[in-house]
Amino acid sequence: MSLRLLTAAAAAPAVQPPTPSSSAGPSSSPGPTPYPSLLGPDTHIPSSLGAPAQLISPPKQGTLLRRRDPALRVTLPSQTSPSAGGRELRLWRAAMAAERRRRAGGGLSGLLLRVLEEGKDSIPEHPYLYETDVEISLVDGSCKSPVEKFWNGSSAMYILQKATHNEESDSMEESRADDAVYASEVLPKESPGALALSVGRAKQLISLYTMVQNPNVTSLGMSDLAVLPPLWARCDGSDPQHTCWIGAEPLKADSKVTGLNIYMVSCDGPTADKTHFPNLEELKMEHKIRHHSSSVTTKGFARYELIAAAAMEDTMAESGSNIYVDITWNGVEKILETPPVISAATLNIALELGNPRSPVFQLYQELQFLLALAECLKTGVTEWPEPSESESALKLVQEFLTDLKKKLDGDYIFEDKNETEKIKCDTAAVDSCIKSIFGERGDLDFTEQLWCKMKSVSSYQELIDCFKLVIKSLEHGEIQPWIHQGSSSFLSQLIQQSYHGKMEDVSLSDITPIQMLLEVGLEKMKKDYVHFFIGQELATVTYLDYFISTSVELQEQVHRVQKLHHMLEVMVSCTALLQFKHENLFPLTQICMKYYKENPLNEKHVFQLPIRPALVKKFYQDDNPEVWKVEISSGRGQKEVKTTWQVSTNAPVEHGTSDNSGFMSDSTVNGSSEGRLYFITMTQCSQVQFT
Repeated sequence: MSLRLLTAAAAAPAVQPPTPSSSAGPSSSPGPTPYPSLLGPDTHIPSSLGAPAQLISPPKQGTLLRRRDPALRVTLPSQTSPSAGGRELRLWRAAMAAERRRRAGGGLSGLLLRVLEEGKDSIPEHPYLYETDVEISLVDGSCKSPVEKFWNGSSAMYILQKATHNEESDSMEESRADDAVYASEVLPKESPGALALSVGRAKQLISLYTMVQNPNVTSLGMSDLAVLPPLWARCDGSDPQHTCWIGAEPLKADSKVTGLNIYMVSCDGPTADKTHFPNLEELKMEHKIRHHSSSVTTKGFARYELIAAAAMEDTMAESGSNIYVDITWNGVEKILETPPVISAATLNIALELGNPRSPVFQLYQELQFLLALAECLKTGVTEWPEPSESESALKLVQEFLTDLKKKLDGDYIFEDKNETEKIKCDTAAVDSCIKSIFGERGDLDFTEQLWCKMKSVSSYQELIDCFKLVIKSLEHGEIQPWIHQGSSSFLSQLIQQSYHGKMEDVSLSDITPIQMLLEVGLEKMKKDYVHFFIGQELATVTYLDYFISTSVELQEQVHRVQKLHHMLEVMVSCTALLQFKHENLFPLTQICMKYYKENPLNEKHVFQLPIRPALVKKFYQDDNPEVWKVEISSGRGQKEVKTTWQVSTNAPVEHGTSDNSGFMSDSTVNGSSEGRLYFITMTQCSQVQFT
């Protein structure tokens, strides 16, 4: 049924029964009383839905019409002629259908309002069950939108999909009427998602949503209609168009709904046959005919992956990292055209930390050990790393202290250059690639060099033994090491006390040695990151103060150092892979720092930098796009309607089925080649006006 017919039917008043003739009284016609209420004497109807409709009786005597609900049964009288009875039977059936729609619409409206109300503070973890076959979930900006690839709305939305049946829900279905709305039921947490509804069922739900939002439909008994969020229903692609989503978005004016945008999203493929692609002029003409438009405008979009094209020998292509550029332009001339140079472009950078081939992987490993120490302070449990040096940490510390003692005694005259380079390499913790770009730190104090030796400790006892050696050397005045001004670690305080020949007693038990090593490593790594950002003139000490502040608790300091490392990875990748210079790195650094001053660590966050396409064109000019689409639009303001045609190498929806020919098979192909497989997605928009 069309939305127009549905609206008219829903708006019609409930049908009232005709007055029976005098010859049809109780004495002349045995059996139950004719013309009972449609819903039976014991059926409760919420006041918001109005009074129940009454039954117009068909003509055949003694016929028992039984709905699947045993409580709703009627016996029909026999006083009506056969010709009149046929007409009244049709009216009776229409009244039954209108009543069911009215009840279903009221139930859906109540459930949607409840979901919205309970989602004000936080999005509900569980989907809600509507009738027996539909799950309803609320999605807002904090969640990944399942329709973001073909709808750019940013508000909260309802997602409808097929409910997962289980023993509990099956037993409920058997014990309740099939056309009742189970608005109070919530699905169990373990129910899986991404199950699609049939296209017919999805259209029915969109029709009910349209009726609920239409201020002209008064039969629901709702005097003050709330503006509900947009609603999207997953579809199984079982129709000839392979419809995968149907959506409805309210059009508002002065906080009132004036109409709806209805979206139909279809998907086909994948295919490498470009003869399946339509001509742009055909798409434009089809849009003009559908929307009675005399003119249209076009806007293009293309996405190219840069990380695979720029990486040497797949340095980072195998990880979860991704660097890609989004390009938009106006005035599209043909399908799959290359974006013009004057287009607007945005570089998108998402980096997964821990790639062994990353130029700063050694520094990442050092950070991981720091995190293990911080975790031990909270839980009391530490997973000690496997020794990474050929010599034990205890032996390295012994040799280090011996060298310092010789220097103090004047016996250490010649410093081996190779050992100096080894210390620098250890403390900088970067490989030759990154050193050639950023250089090394040469101002390592005693505690920083000690960290470089002790970061390979493999047990709690070895950690204690190392600190015992250090404290003994300080107490006996065998060494007088120098430390950076402003060092605030507990070990730095002991060193300062040793200058005056008096040190407090230290109990190397419980978590004390863990915290001492954590503080030393934290100070050292902060200086490493500051050295990079200031040395490359990407930030000032004042701007970095948030990340290196000691005024917050130790765990928060570790958390902020993680943010610094993530930003370092971004800069290293853009420098090593895309040959970015200072003029591009500086604004990118500001974007990263601004984000991390306001948000917690998020390795999946995509940093975005506006750029000129010419900056990265050499990486994509000979490649095929990952996504290419054209948007055809006409009208202005709320009257604007769009048609979007898109190809993509990845499936645009999650719920594709393999049993429908040509709909969402699993043979996606990545990489640049003439035979690249593309999914084809078409999004069409139409409008329903209420005023």
